[in-house]
Amino acid sequence: MANFSIDAKKEATYDAIVIGSGISGGWAAKELTGKGLRTLVLERGRDVRHVTDYPTTMMNPWEFEHRGQLPLEVRRQNPIISKCYAFYEGTTQFFVKDNEHPYVQEKPFDWIRGYQVGGKSLMWARQTQRWSDFDFEGPARDGFAVDWPVRYKDLAPWYSYVEKFAGISGNKDGLPELPDGEFLPPHEWNCAETYFRDKVASMYKDRHVIMGRAAHITQPNAIHTQQGRAQCQHRTICERGCPFGGYFSSNSSTLPWAAKTGKMTLRANSVVHSIIYDEAKGKATGVRVIDAGTKEMTEFYAKIIFVNAAALNTNLILLNSTSRRFPNSLGNDSGVLGRYVAFHNYRAGVSAEYDGHLESTTEGRRPNSPYIPRFRNVYKQETGFLRGYAAGFNAGRISRSDQSGLGADLKQSLINPRMSGWRVGSHMMGETIPKQSNYVHSEGQQLCCA
Repeated sequence: MANFSIDAKKEATYDAIVIGSGISGGWAAKELTGKGLRTLVLERGRDVRHVTDYPTTMMNPWEFEHRGQLPLEVRRQNPIISKCYAFYEGTTQFFVKDNEHPYVQEKPFDWIRGYQVGGKSLMWARQTQRWSDFDFEGPARDGFAVDWPVRYKDLAPWYSYVEKFAGISGNKDGLPELPDGEFLPPHEWNCAETYFRDKVASMYKDRHVIMGRAAHITQPNAIHTQQGRAQCQHRTICERGCPFGGYFSSNSSTLPWAAKTGKMTLRANSVVHSIIYDEAKGKATGVRVIDAGTKEMTEFYAKIIFVNAAALNTNLILLNSTSRRFPNSLGNDSGVLGRYVAFHNYRAGVSAEYDGHLESTTEGRRPNSPYIPRFRNVYKQETGFLRGYAAGFNAGRISRSDQSGLGADLKQSLINPRMSGWRVGSHMMGETIPKQSNYVHSEGQQLCCA
C-alpha cells in the first residue's frame, strides 16, 4: 500500500503547475514547457480546441435562429453579461451566464467571465497599448496608493519579447505617454477619421489621435506562420473564435506551441480549490483540484506553481488556501489579499454626426479603430481627479432604407438604400484608484465595492 501511495503521488507530480489557460496562463505554459519543464495546465472550464471548437465562426447571419440577436428572455436572465458588447447569439457558448456564477453585489461591478480553455482570450477586445513611466510613476507623483516597484525600462524588453510572438499592429507614433512597440503594419484610416485626427492636431498640441495598437496579424512574420496562424481576414467576428488565428489567443498561439514540446498536460474541467502549503518545508508544494463533473478532489504537486486564474479568481484561490501557518489565507499576513480591487471605467461615450466628406464612404471592415492616448495629468496634476483616461474613436457611414409606404413603393425603397451621413463616436476608458473598501472574499465568492 505504501508503494502504491508513493507511485500515485509520483504520477501526480510535475515540474510546474499553471492554474488557468487564458492569456497569462497560456503564456506561462509556453515559457515553462519551452524550458523543458513538464507542466500541468489546469482549467476550470471545458476544453476548447482551436478551429474545431468554434461552432459559429463560419456561420452566416441567416443561419442563426435569431439572426445573431439575443432573445428577450435571454437578456432578462442575464442582465450583467448582456452588457458586454461581445455577448450575442454567436458567442453565448464562451460566456459564463449570470445564473451559472451568480453576482452578489453591494454596488454594481460587472466582471465578465469565460470558463473554458483559452478563457477570455477568445473574447477580448485585443487592444494592446503599452504602459509608460507616467503610469508606473502615478502613485509616487500624486501620493495615492503604493509606488510600483518597477518602471517602464524594466518591462520594455519583455513588452518587445511578447509583441513579436503575439503579433501587434500599430504605428510608431513617438509619444512618451504611450511608448512604441514591435509593430506589424497598422490598420487603415478612413477619410473622416483622418480629418478628425488632423483637426485635433491643429488645435491641441498635447492631444493625439493614433491608430490603436491591436493584437491582429496584419502581415505575418515567420514566427506567426510557425504557430500555424495566418493574416487577419477583417471579418470582425473575432469573439466567435478565429479559425485563421488572425488575432492572438491562447487557443491559437501559446497552448498549441506548448503542446508541440510534448511537455504540457492540459486538464480541463478542473476547478482549483486551494494551494497546498507544506508546513515542514515552508513552501507551497501543490494544488487541490475538484473535478467539475464528478466533484472528486485530487491533489497535484510541483515545485513551481503559477496562479493565472484572472484577477478575481486568483485572489479567491489564495484566500481559500489556509493552513496553520497562514490561517488568513496563503501569504496574507498583512490582510491585504483580496482588497484594493481596481478596474477601469469604460462606460462614458459620445456620438455625433459629421456632414462633410459625403462624396466618400467606407468599404469593407476593420477589427480595430483609432485611439486617443491620455493627455490629462501627464506632466502635472491639472484636474480635480487623479490619473488619466484614454478614448477610442471611430467614424463610418451606413445604408438606410426608407421603410415608410406600402406595396411596390416600399419594395423599391428597401432594395435601393441610401447612404447616411457620417456617424462618429468615442468611448472613454478611465483609471480607477485602488481602495481598501473594494474587496473580494471567498465565502460565497462575493465582491464588495464602495
